[in-house]
Amino acid sequence: MGHLFIDACFGKPVPRTPIWLMRQAGRYMEEYRAIRKRHDFWTVCRTPELACEVTMQPVEKLGIDAAILFSDILVVLPPMGCDVAFSPGPTIASPVRDAAAVDAMVRPDAKRDLGYVLDAIGAIRGALGDRIPLIGFGGAPLTLAAYMVEGGGSKNFLHLKGLLYEDRALARRLLDLLVDVQAEFLCAQVEAGAQAIQIFDTWGGLLSRELYRDLVLERVATLVERVKHPGVPVIYFARDAAHLLDLLPSTGADVISVDDKLPLDRVAEILGPGPSIQGNMDSALLFGSPGSVTAAAERILGEVPEGTGHVFNLGHGVLPKTPVENVVHLVKEVGRLSSKEGSR
Repeated sequence: MGHLFIDACFGKPVPRTPIWLMRQAGRYMEEYRAIRKRHDFWTVCRTPELACEVTMQPVEKLGIDAAILFSDILVVLPPMGCDVAFSPGPTIASPVRDAAAVDAMVRPDAKRDLGYVLDAIGAIRGALGDRIPLIGFGGAPLTLAAYMVEGGGSKNFLHLKGLLYEDRALARRLLDLLVDVQAEFLCAQVEAGAQAIQIFDTWGGLLSRELYRDLVLERVATLVERVKHPGVPVIYFARDAAHLLDLLPSTGADVISVDDKLPLDRVAEILGPGPSIQGNMDSALLFGSPGSVTAAAERILGEVPEGTGHVFNLGHGVLPKTPVENVVHLVKEVGRLSSKEGSR
């Protein structure tokens, strides 16, 4: 059985535009908050039954066209030797800032050390049946390195940029290690049942074109190539990366997911023929009236050039305190409006 989402990722004609939302499971949903009252974040990630329950919450409530595994991009770091705590954002007690720290990194075994993620995928696939496909995911090498080097999130990323500017050889070693780790982990997700893979490069847009091209682009392309499986689309999302868009088709990703900085007709023009597009509604619009949500959906759908594969999504994730009724309304309106326009 074919799926709208998979077909759109590969640029095939679809009867309407599929939609799913980054962070479609999370704090804006009462059902998720109820689980988090009983369990901390790591416990939910590391307990397959809980991860399955949370993954399925938006499937049942929203009627979206793809589910995404409930997990975190940083799950690979503890088995590498970087302990991660959430309070509420991620913090790493011992940042990786020199050659000795890189040398001390452990190369995890995905099936042994991250088996709980793979078990969650199996449980979710069982719960989904063949209704909609399941997206697995992981962090891009640069974004994982950013957390490892900074010791958490950052406003200016001075430690990361210092490493990239001052010791590119060491930066390449760290990034290459992360390519290997993520390739094994993402392939294991596909083998466990994930039907698409999204690579999150949350901090990809931090870099200049020169740094991105020198240190990141080839490594993302290598990761994409190693992760690709027949019939399993690979999506690459780089946040705040409008200045890099023309480089991104070189990643080889089937879908380029974009934020809300450029209209999709301009995105399609820059990307050229080849990759499908995912995006790009501003998450803040979901706090407006139903009418404004409808208008935004209509505008975005109208921006996509005829014949371009498109998966409707936000420019980033659903924000906390987003009215659930507006999310439900968006999903329904994308279906209504894109069906009304005919096959895209």
